[in-house]
Order: sequence, then C-alpha cells, then structure tokens
Amino acid sequence: MPDFDLIVRGGTVIDGTGTEPEVADVAVIDGVIAAVGEVTGTAAHEVDAVEMLVTPGWVDVHTHYDGQATWDHHLAPSSWHGVTTVVMGNCGVGFAPVHDRDHDALVELMEGVEDIPGAALHEGLSWNWTDFAGFLDAVASVPHDIDVAAQVPHGALRLHVMGQRGADREAATADEVAEMGHLAREAIEAGALGFTTSRTLNHKTSRGEPTPTLTASADELVGIAATIGESGAGVLQVVSDFIDFDAEFAMLRQMVAESGRPLSVSVAQSPVAPDAYHRILDAIAEANADGLRITGQVATRAVGLIFGLECTLNPFLTNRVYRDLAGLSLDDRVREMRDPAVKAAVLAAHQDGLKSGKLGGNLLTLFDRMFVLTDPPDYEPDPSSSILGRAQAAGCDPAELAYDELIADNGHALLYVTFLNYANWNLDAVGEMLVHPNTVPGLSDGGAHVGTICDGSFPTFLLEHWGRDRSTGRIPVAELVKMHTADTADLVGLHDRGRLAPGYRADVNIIDFAALRTRRPEVHHDLPAGGRRLLQRADGYRHTFVAGTEIMRDGEPTGALPGRLVRGGQPAPN
Repeated sequence: MPDFDLIVRGGTVIDGTGTEPEVADVAVIDGVIAAVGEVTGTAAHEVDAVEMLVTPGWVDVHTHYDGQATWDHHLAPSSWHGVTTVVMGNCGVGFAPVHDRDHDALVELMEGVEDIPGAALHEGLSWNWTDFAGFLDAVASVPHDIDVAAQVPHGALRLHVMGQRGADREAATADEVAEMGHLAREAIEAGALGFTTSRTLNHKTSRGEPTPTLTASADELVGIAATIGESGAGVLQVVSDFIDFDAEFAMLRQMVAESGRPLSVSVAQSPVAPDAYHRILDAIAEANADGLRITGQVATRAVGLIFGLECTLNPFLTNRVYRDLAGLSLDDRVREMRDPAVKAAVLAAHQDGLKSGKLGGNLLTLFDRMFVLTDPPDYEPDPSSSILGRAQAAGCDPAELAYDELIADNGHALLYVTFLNYANWNLDAVGEMLVHPNTVPGLSDGGAHVGTICDGSFPTFLLEHWGRDRSTGRIPVAELVKMHTADTADLVGLHDRGRLAPGYRADVNIIDFAALRTRRPEVHHDLPAGGRRLLQRADGYRHTFVAGTEIMRDGEPTGALPGRLVRGGQPAPN
C-alpha cells in the first residue's frame, strides 16, 4: 500500500512564507500536506517537478462568482490561472438575503455593477433560498473544481430590510441598521467570510441607478460592523471614491475600532488624480500603526477595458451609422463594415459627433490609451503603440485605424484601453502598491465584467511580469508567491491554506516558470441563455491540485471536482 496519496518530486519549492526557494519533495495524505523535504516512500500518484516551481495555489480574495457558483462546476477563468480558492460577494453585490420581490432588483444590480448578462442570471439562478444560509447551501450543493467562499453583500441587506427605500438610498433608521447588522452577523455565523459594501459612483444598476449603498451613513456602516464584531469572526471589505477623504477614512477606522474586525479597501491610481493613492496608502499605514487592521487591495497591472465587436463596448458604439449594423451577426457586421461606403459613412458620422461634442472626450474615443490586444498581450504598452501613436506616425485618422483594427481577424480582434493604474504610461505605481507592507493583490473580479474586463489572470501576470519579464522593478519570486497565497489567505481568515507545510491544505501549483504567460482573451458564448463572456487562458501551469486532487493538467481540466464551499474562517493547523 502506498505511503502517500501524492508526492511531487524534485521541484523548486516556494512555500508561501517568503523564504528562499529550495529543491524539495512535497507529500500529501488525505488532502493536506504531510511532508516537505526529502521524502522517502511511495505514493499512489507521483509527479516529476524537476526544474519546475512548486507553489501553493493562489487565493483570490476579490471575485464575483456569486451567480456562476450556483450553476457551474468550473470556476473559470480563475481555475485556469492556478487559483485554488476564490472569495466572492465583494463590492456589496450578491444574491442573499433576498425576498422574492427583489430578484429582479438584485439581478439588475449585479448586471450593472459587474457586467454579467441579466439574461444569464435570470436563467441560471434557481433562487431556492431566501436567507444567506440557504444561499450557502445552494453553493455547497454544486461540486466545483476549486474552493469557494462567500461574503454577505450590503446591497442585498439594504433591499431585504428597507425595500424600495433602500434601493433609493434613503437613510436607514436605527431599527433598520440593527436588523441589517443582525442579518449580517447571522450570515457570518452560517459561514460567510465577511461583509462588503460599495461607495463608488462607478457602480450602477443596469438601469443606471447608483448602487443602494452609495450614500449609506457612517452610523449605518459602523452599526453593522459593530454587530458583526459581536460574533468574533468575519472581515469587512469596502470600495470607495473617497470624495470627502478625511470623513471617509475616519469612518473606516471607526468600523474597525468598534467591530474589532479587519477591513480591506480597494486602492488604485486614478487617471484624474494620479497621486491620490499615496494618501490612501499613508492613511492605511497610520491605521495599522495605531493597531487598526486595514489592508489595501491592489491590482497587479492596469485595470483595462476591452473593446471589440463581440464585447459590450467598442469605439463606435454610439455612432449613428454603426448602430444600424449593431444588431447583425458578427459575420454579417464584418462583411458590411468592410464595404468602403459603409466605412466612409461610419467615419463621417464619427467626425460629425466630434464636432457636435456628442462623442468627444469620452472613454470610447481615448485613442491615446487604446492598444491592440496581441497574443500574448502587452499589458505595459508604450504610448507610441497606441492607436493615436500609430495613427500619428502613419499620418492617418486614429478613428480609421481603430475601425480597421476592429474588423481584423474576422471581427475577433480586441482593443485594450488602460483605465486605472496607467496614468504615467507605465506600471511603476502598481509596483509601489504591491510592495507596500499593508497591501495584498486583489481586484481581479474573476467571474465579472464578462464583456468589458478580463482580469482573472492577475495572479499569472503577477508572477510572469513582476517576477520575470519586467526590465526594472522586479520583485523576488518568493515574495510574489507569498503575496498571493499566505497574505491573501490570512487577510480573509483562511489560515489553513496558502503555505506548503505539514498540516496545510494541499492546494498546489506546478509551474514551468520559463513558459508561464497569459494568452489573449477570447469571447465565449457559454453562459446560461447563451450569454457571452471573455475568458483568458494561460501557458505554463503544468499541474494544479486542490486538496491533493489534480484539477488542471497542461492547461486543460481533468474533470475532477474536489472544490468545496468554505464556511467561515479556518484556523491554522497545529
């Protein structure tokens, strides 16, 4: 009889603690690490990892699989990128607790905030729950390839307790705050990892209404946090515009102080105020110096929008001539757009729009920040390779160049518009945020923005770009691995994973570091109701194991579904 279930032999082990890599074996029994070092004995399954990196599986703390996890066994694209645990329910959006009357409202909120097709959600969601415990049971009933944990969303709480007044962002009464706090604590006691909220104007419903939580008072948020704190468990997550910075950060500090629970907040470089992120990082550092556990969640690259004829957005979306073509199939649209007369009409309408001010200066026509998305993608492109830079060099209209690029590859071409974290035309600000002592990588939004953003590849990009490819500012690979394993796991209280050491969960990646790379996203129509989504593959992941079971081999699923719902925070092994 074999001594172990699995032995990974002779790999370069990067154990998630930040210590230097070492060549070692990793042995697994019953889904946990049994030994790391020179392992003698036999195993039911042995893997040769010589000249490969052996790391813990990535722990992605900022995803939106809330719908997908109720119907899909495979949490792609995250599971394609070495992620073995995802945390959903971020940004105050989700599907529980819920009254029957609010099904449509929660779908519209998720559709608007996270760009997940409403038709897919309406068809995919069973709604066989009302409280958060029932939602967790629904997720737990679906076998998954990777582990999934959930957080209770403020938007759903507001609608559940306040009805239309909550959707209309009216002030909550003391009794309503108490009820929201009670439901949030109940959810955490049932297995939610924490509570999340959104305070940004970027988040709107599919009807264009601001998120219900946008203007929630400090009394409401502190009151909910304090009640959660009574449970002695749970984390808090916030996204904010920091319009009144001093008042907003004072509220975050109060939420932590009165609850005793850790809080994380999104941090990114804005193109409007490129240096403002320094103020947030400084305030986070000061809070930690004062004993208040606040952590910044930061992206591993620019947050970029993807434009294309198959996507939600393209540069001619509001063009009056293009709108007449928009309802055609992709093949028919491309055939029409190749007609010189149609092209001339679209470009003339574009110029007319610029003259009238209808199209000028908006996101769709930021040609200086618009790049062709190559395979593999260049996520730190030089301005000279932008649509504007290339058009100026060629002496042509950037709108015409964008038009030609859109219909390339039979209409499957994609354009990439840098939005956040690229104000200075490089990723220096991202590097600064990543190495800050009070941040962790996050914000991948895996499962969301399926027609506009494809950032579930953040963990792969973190390792390949910051650990190998960047000409300056590279970060030691051991530190990068720690950031996205032990540090992210600890942030949300999952202390049983993120490290390769005896007793820890056997979530393991075996990586061909030289071959590691993200691929260009592709559009798939595989959501319920034929819904469309962007998916992105990666090269270089030789094997991914979840609890000792192989789920991916050389970029393809094995069909195994060892993933489970993680109910609440998990202690470190003895």
